[in-house]
Amino acid sequence: MIDDLYSARILSLAANLPHSGRLAAPEGTAERVAKLCGSKAVVDVMLDDAGRVSDFAQTVKACALGQAAAGVIGEAVLGASVQEIEAARDAMSAMLKSGGEGPEGRFEALRVLKQVADYPARHASTMVALEATLDAVKQAQENQALAKRHDDTRTRLAGAA
Repeated sequence: MIDDLYSARILSLAANLPHSGRLAAPEGTAERVAKLCGSKAVVDVMLDDAGRVSDFAQTVKACALGQAAAGVIGEAVLGASVQEIEAARDAMSAMLKSGGEGPEGRFEALRVLKQVADYPARHASTMVALEATLDAVKQAQENQALAKRHDDTRTRLAGAA
């Protein structure tokens, strides 16, 4: 029954969204929208020199399941690498679509949403914040790489003058 999805833990996560809002000058920003229901997540990130998430903000307009997933992500994402976020996304997708156990490590709390697997119409909403987070981190990595190349070029040009 669908009422079983909305446990006290899920409702608590949905009601307390960590890092809600926007960053003033993010290195990466991404937006994802679940076409079926219109759930939407906008994520801003900053990365440290090792490529790990050092600052994070999210604006999420979704059902309680999407909000709960965003709540877990907000609690766990600081310090995460792109590889950890990709692994969480892949494990979450497998949990929802093919009976996988769900994410491990820092994102293991996403397993609270395992029952969503029985409701395919809810999968996209449940994934929207995680997908936006991964997209934002990848964009931040690209922006850091571009900035480094630009700095390297300026240094070479300054040395040639």
